[in-house]
Amino acid sequence: MKLLLSGLDTVECAYFLRPTPQCALDFNRLSVEKERLKLSKKREPVKIELGGREFLLQPYGSGSGYPFVIENADMTIEFGEFNDPSFFVTFRSIALWHKGAATLHRQFMAWAQSLGLRPYRTESLSRVDFTFDYHLPKIDFDEDSFVSMSAADIQYRKNRQIQTFNLGTGDLVLRVYDKVAEINEQSGKHWFFPLWDGIEENVWRIEWQVRKDKLRQFAIRTFDDLNAGRGDLLRYLCQSHTTLRIPTDDSNRSRWPLHPLWIDLQAQINTLNVQGVLRSFDEKELLQARLMRMAVSIQGYLKAIAAMDCVMHGKAMASNTEALVHLQGLLSRVHDPLTWKTDVQKRIDAIRLGK
Repeated sequence: MKLLLSGLDTVECAYFLRPTPQCALDFNRLSVEKERLKLSKKREPVKIELGGREFLLQPYGSGSGYPFVIENADMTIEFGEFNDPSFFVTFRSIALWHKGAATLHRQFMAWAQSLGLRPYRTESLSRVDFTFDYHLPKIDFDEDSFVSMSAADIQYRKNRQIQTFNLGTGDLVLRVYDKVAEINEQSGKHWFFPLWDGIEENVWRIEWQVRKDKLRQFAIRTFDDLNAGRGDLLRYLCQSHTTLRIPTDDSNRSRWPLHPLWIDLQAQINTLNVQGVLRSFDEKELLQARLMRMAVSIQGYLKAIAAMDCVMHGKAMASNTEALVHLQGLLSRVHDPLTWKTDVQKRIDAIRLGK
């Protein structure tokens, strides 16, 4: 058993950038170029130059609502003139392993500055994949060897051989899998072999996929936070959240001895930067998320109000503004100033008490 490589395999980050009067990013030109691609009915992207760097402009927008998608060997950039955040960047695996996340972040910010874009708030990490690649000539554990707080687990087999253990869903997922098989059958990332000192078999990856909400619990929002606090997060993940153990007759699985693989993993993680953060949360950010969920619900009701207004008055369509005016009229009829302050104060107290 030997650790071959550890680092970040995926990083996704939102950037909040605003154009200056000298901005060289021409959204109209990009729209025309994208429309030309669509009309040509070709799915192939076209090469463009922005800020002194070459990219491929895709003929489609992103599934998350960004009208423009450009990419090169280092990153995929989704962006739009009226989106907030204005840019969403996925840094590529090969670039992360050869250049590092901090360097890629600096390069992106320098590129944005060269175009005349300025940040109006710090970046916000959305997803980070932490990985540890081990040479394991023998797999002497199975799904029952994992003691985890995750309720869901899945295993994948091929030719009666386990290839992947998958634990958790959503904001936190742990995968322990045969990386060589994944390369040969799916990703084709054979450039990992030189990074593993030429080893091309029996390499298993321990990978935590951590999304925004879980990152925030450990005060990781920016790249500086990631560098300073990843040790705290990883220490929690490998010591408290999930461990790999050697089964015994003890009915309490948490008392089973740690597997040598996990002993070594914990030792490796203990060498990383730590700040002593056990948990952290941003109260304003949590409240803002609740407000956004309310806004989504209200928008759904506004659409229903607009539809009813059209049916009632024989109109072809009603705008969002018209629906808001209609809603305001309805609210004025149900508003009770005598109970408003009392009911609002009850909700203030509930929120401050964690409800």
